[in-house]
Amino acid sequence: MAKTYQSSCPLNCWDTCGFEVTVENGKVVKVDGDKHHPITQGKICSRGRMLETRTNAKERLLYPLKKVNGQFIKISWKQALDEIAEKMGEIKEKYGTTAILHSHDYANNGLLKNLDQRFFNCYGGVTELTGSICWGSGIEAQTWDFGSSYSHAPEDIYNSQNVVIWGRNVARTNMHLFQHLQAVKKQGTKLVVIDPIFNQTAKIADMYVSIKPGMDGFLAIGIMKELLRLGLEDQTFIKNYTVGFADLLALMEQIKLDEIIEITEVHREVFTELAYIYGNRPTMTYLGLGMQRYANGGNTIRLIDALAAVSGNIGIPGGGANFGNLQVGQSFNIRSLTLPERKTVSRTFTMMKQAEGVLQAKNPPIKMIIVTCGNPLTQVPNTNVVKKAFQSVETVVVFEQFMTDTAELADYVLPTTTVFEEEDIYYSSMYHAYVNYGPAIVEPPGEAKSDLWIWTELAKRLGFGDDFAYSREEFLKMGLSSLKKYGITLEKLKEEKHLLLPVKSVPWDDYQFKTPSGKYEFTSNLAIQKGMDGKLKIAYPAESSISNRELAAKYPYTLLTIHPLRSNHSQHYHLIESMQSIRIEVSEDIAIEKGLKENDLVKVFNDRGELVGNVKIMKKAHPKTINIDEGQWNKFGGSVNVLTPDLESDNGLGSTLYDCLVNLEKI
Repeated sequence: MAKTYQSSCPLNCWDTCGFEVTVENGKVVKVDGDKHHPITQGKICSRGRMLETRTNAKERLLYPLKKVNGQFIKISWKQALDEIAEKMGEIKEKYGTTAILHSHDYANNGLLKNLDQRFFNCYGGVTELTGSICWGSGIEAQTWDFGSSYSHAPEDIYNSQNVVIWGRNVARTNMHLFQHLQAVKKQGTKLVVIDPIFNQTAKIADMYVSIKPGMDGFLAIGIMKELLRLGLEDQTFIKNYTVGFADLLALMEQIKLDEIIEITEVHREVFTELAYIYGNRPTMTYLGLGMQRYANGGNTIRLIDALAAVSGNIGIPGGGANFGNLQVGQSFNIRSLTLPERKTVSRTFTMMKQAEGVLQAKNPPIKMIIVTCGNPLTQVPNTNVVKKAFQSVETVVVFEQFMTDTAELADYVLPTTTVFEEEDIYYSSMYHAYVNYGPAIVEPPGEAKSDLWIWTELAKRLGFGDDFAYSREEFLKMGLSSLKKYGITLEKLKEEKHLLLPVKSVPWDDYQFKTPSGKYEFTSNLAIQKGMDGKLKIAYPAESSISNRELAAKYPYTLLTIHPLRSNHSQHYHLIESMQSIRIEVSEDIAIEKGLKENDLVKVFNDRGELVGNVKIMKKAHPKTINIDEGQWNKFGGSVNVLTPDLESDNGLGSTLYDCLVNLEKI
């Protein structure tokens, strides 16, 4: 007999949807939206629905695997754990614990995913990754400006006169915000979309601005120049609640509006119109992730933040510069789960430069890599260097559900459970502030085990088993302990399935910022403390016709690598046959220049690598723009990251994936 359970989506996404999961004869047979969830209201995307297919797929890894003479053989959990623990013990004694790299990403959410840090801290501390390929530059940028990265509650959009969607394809990546956009538009709110690609969100906008990729910060400068010329700035906010405004004025004096028009390839009248829109507050800005994936990415986000501040759209209902919402994750007692005080030594590589770190590491060299919640051979930029780095290490251990590109390079592959096979708590750090409960509702196939079970067994073998001598429920209560004073307990969450966390719906409404000065900082004191000057800058992408004319002559097109519609990064490509080929989307001017038509076979290339795929012509995309969706597996043609650079963004904590010039040839 079928039974339906309320659960949650674990995927690394803005929306963290509520699920209704139907189980029959011990098997998940259907995943639908939870109609009672206050944010997602029964609507989910195809990525979430794919979790039923993912859970039941015949390709699931069912047993621990060890590579012997280049081939994987099935081994017991005891053998796998004994051998891995023995190697870890030997490495610790001979080289020290930082000879192990923990390579991770955020493929799946879950409060107890933080227990990997507990394990490595109790081991003594390993080489860890800092920053984020996805959004690290923007988070750091807003931390410099505000003291943290906070966003307004979803429902606050109904207080807005205008909504600006800047570099975010809401229809593809934030579907429940898309519903709100449709609703507020009907009530008279003006909707503006700024993006190099005329996407599904742009189709419903009142105003669409096509901008040259990587030049969004210059657009913000131009709008601020017009705001000041028209006298639309909020002088009270600037005078009483900010520092460094004189430095911003000096910056704006360095560049004329005519130069900005040429750089951004945006018409003059657009700057004036956008100045009036920002001056007609409250204007709410939603910032996307792509425009901070450049060498100038942090500065770009800071300039858009500055625009929101100068126009008086900070700390007011219906306003805000909405990027991340870290106050959600900050609600939990993460320290009690991770035990940072147990770490005695550490070393860090940035997530973007982990391959270079592995290849150059000395004192100690990297002797083992343990991969969790990620697929670096597909997702980390400059794939060929990543592959070289992983192949250079003696032992690679991968926690996985499928034989991914990374798993294929491993020495040990440990089969792990899916969301429906383990109990956990799920929450967004980007859009809304609801926490969802996810029960274990089916048994895992074969011998698949949860990450927590694996950490516990390894901890026993390495001499700190007592630190993992807690039940899953006890760990969940540990993480929720900081919320008990607000009436949020595990028991209540199990009963109600989703609860609103105690976060501000309108951040900074008291104008008390978390910066060193306590004010909004146009010039960042935190950056100064970190050894940088903290001032906003005139800054260009590393690969552009302005910063590198010689490279741009050789590779004249900008490559974007946006998220696929039906897969959360690389997770679903192997399950959807229609996705198992490379689609190369080109702007109409490139198609005309190269004599291309739909489905022509072409090669895209630069000094880092090349990809071959079939052409799709984009309507209304900015000139000289190419897109190839990220996440493709090697056996289906290869990852777009064979083309992308592994540089760090200007503040050191983000990637430069979109800062990428290429050329194209018809085959």
